[in-house]
Amino acid sequence: MLTLNSTEFQIPLAHITLAAKRYGQADMPIILALHGWLDNADSFVPLANAFAQHGLFESHQLICIDLPGHGLSEHRPGRYPLHWIDYIYDLQAVIQEISIEGQPVTLIGHSLGGIIASAYNACMGENINKLILIEALGPLYESAEHAKTRLRKGLQQQQRFNRQLSRPIPTYSSMDVAIQARHQLTGLALPWCELITQRNMQFIDDKCAWRSDPRLKLDSLNRFTFEQVDALMSTSDTQTLFIGAQDGYKQLTLTEQHANTWFSNIKMVTLAGDHHLHMGNADLVAETIGAFVLN
Repeated sequence: MLTLNSTEFQIPLAHITLAAKRYGQADMPIILALHGWLDNADSFVPLANAFAQHGLFESHQLICIDLPGHGLSEHRPGRYPLHWIDYIYDLQAVIQEISIEGQPVTLIGHSLGGIIASAYNACMGENINKLILIEALGPLYESAEHAKTRLRKGLQQQQRFNRQLSRPIPTYSSMDVAIQARHQLTGLALPWCELITQRNMQFIDDKCAWRSDPRLKLDSLNRFTFEQVDALMSTSDTQTLFIGAQDGYKQLTLTEQHANTWFSNIKMVTLAGDHHLHMGNADLVAETIGAFVLN
């Protein structure tokens, strides 16, 4: 893979400091990329390399952030449960901090990042120039009848988690062991597991341990109903590109039938690949995005 120069920097917000990487020149229009759950900014390395090959950095810069609790970013303080909707607040703060003279940004979101991006665009679309969603179209939802069960199970899970905090942090004898663990758990190709895992790990007494916030693995205490998601998402006029994978996660894209209701100006594309097709099929994904962004 081509080794592309990038600049590591921090984005200090009022409530948390996030880590980020920039590809391209800092005075160019911004493409801001949001990664998926338990991933980090390096999940966009293959796409950034493909962007360079397609000449996109002649007109744009790409900023990839680590969401709170991921990669090199800070964790949220305390032991409270995490809520996905808080990422929308983080995104608002990031855009306000990095936007050049208030210029709207082009937003890319993969999986969880796509959920965050779509929800933010739905309520603050004036800050978004174009929206690119990869393997996610809108927030997840479930029937209201699951609300009590979800909350009860979530609280019980949190209690068990709090008891485990007194135990030593689990470690691996080497980075390779951690990479293999990620590969076996998710089925993600080894080269991509290596990219993501290295940024999510830390060394403790010559052993490897996850840097990621362990609360990320806990279930949400609540989830929107379809009626809430439908009311939030209807209707955006932001120019939008949706990229789905032939072998992707259908539960994240089942709402494709609602695309034309939620977006008045959307292009739908399905490309070869799995859920992380922006890594495994980066060249075609970059070509598709480049044509959309430069149009």
